[in-house]
Amino acid sequence: CLGHPDRPPSPVNVTVTQLKANSATVSWDVPEGDVVIGYAILQQRQDGQMQRFIREVNTTNRACVLWDLAEDADYIIQVQSIGLYGESQASKRVHFRTLKETDRLPSNSSNQGDITMEGLDKDRQLQTGEIIIIVAVLLMWAAVIALFCRQYDIIKDNDSNNNKEKTKPSSEHSTPERPSGGLLRSKKKSPSVNIIEV
Repeated sequence: CLGHPDRPPSPVNVTVTQLKANSATVSWDVPEGDVVIGYAILQQRQDGQMQRFIREVNTTNRACVLWDLAEDADYIIQVQSIGLYGESQASKRVHFRTLKETDRLPSNSSNQGDITMEGLDKDRQLQTGEIIIIVAVLLMWAAVIALFCRQYDIIKDNDSNNNKEKTKPSSEHSTPERPSGGLLRSKKKSPSVNIIEV
């Protein structure tokens, strides 16, 4: 009983915002002049199927996000302030109901529709851009290969022409050598034959 006056007062202006199918945000105010080092939130379904107690200290936050909520369900929350010498009395009970999964789109249908359409358009633009890049790269490679083949054919033709030109003079030089050699041999042989006959 002696420590009771040092406990902080209950939070005020407890409100629930950003309602969705599976989450919501709870916010509150703390009266000035009181040392508050944390908060505690009691969350329960109105049908009594689930109850959760959230407690956080060493924080100056005045809001908390509630996750893993059931869609289209009624909830009741109460918030307590945690001081140096204990916790405050629970705030007034605040009732809220989560949205249906299908209600989430109509509530922000214009904004979310624009976002999804923009996202799809961006994805399509990315896909077409990637396809264009791939096609351009393939065309570049085809052009490089065609140029290489053309250069290779030109080099091959030049080599074959050079080889023909090299072989022609050698054959021209060799043809007169052979008859001249043959003539020389015949000249050498003819006097020997003459000597035998004499």
